[in-house]
Amino acid sequence: METSQTHSSESMSKDLSELMKEATKEVHEQAENTPFMKNFQKGQVSLHEFKLVTASLYFIYSALEEEIERNKNNPVYAPVYFPAELHRKAALEEDLKYFYGSNWREEIPCPEATQKYVERLHYVGKNHPELLVAHAYTRYLGDLSGGQVLKKIAQKALQLPSTGEGLAFFTFDGVSNATKFKQLYRSRMNALEMDHATKKRVLEEAKKAFLLNIQVFEALQELVSKGQENGHPVQPKAELRTRNVNRSYEHGKTLPKGSDRHKLACPG
Repeated sequence: METSQTHSSESMSKDLSELMKEATKEVHEQAENTPFMKNFQKGQVSLHEFKLVTASLYFIYSALEEEIERNKNNPVYAPVYFPAELHRKAALEEDLKYFYGSNWREEIPCPEATQKYVERLHYVGKNHPELLVAHAYTRYLGDLSGGQVLKKIAQKALQLPSTGEGLAFFTFDGVSNATKFKQLYRSRMNALEMDHATKKRVLEEAKKAFLLNIQVFEALQELVSKGQENGHPVQPKAELRTRNVNRSYEHGKTLPKGSDRHKLACPG
């Protein structure tokens, strides 16, 4: 028993970034091997699919960055606060305007799985901010790595303009050297002060972040297979509209059951 505890203690003495990579290796592979992502990596992605994933990412990053702003001066997050370099909400707004038009806020769908992810981010930011780094690491460093490959795939598959319209999400103007920036980010993350118990919780939260991503991919794949967008069958030049959402959903109240859940816009 003592040997086991000693081994666990030695393991926890490693850098947080190294522990995070080890802890999430399996779920990372699961995420990459979802049908949605496998097809994407092969260049088998339609404009409809790309619009759906962009919409979900908007809701996810809006929630993440709201909670980051809430905790930007909190010692448990402040060292990895890089809004100019990393934040994606504004870029996603630009992309959604390009794909959906000026009324994009009324058009974009929010599947239940995306809502679940959003709710988790708000819960963590408000109640357990020490876990927020797990979500930031999972999203932003992934965007700086594999996201750049997906950018090229999407541009080619969807024949998007070489000037970058529709791909702002993948463009990090504030990062001149992705490799060096990731090294800086990891060093800042490794400097966060946390005991072994907190470290374990952060690692578990990182795994949860990947699982939430997987659920989003699966939900999007289901919407695509049903030929739906915004809760309705996809039709050429269809005027799609989401319903007005009661703002009480922002506070985590129960959503309606059934297919109507696909029609709700995620709370801001």
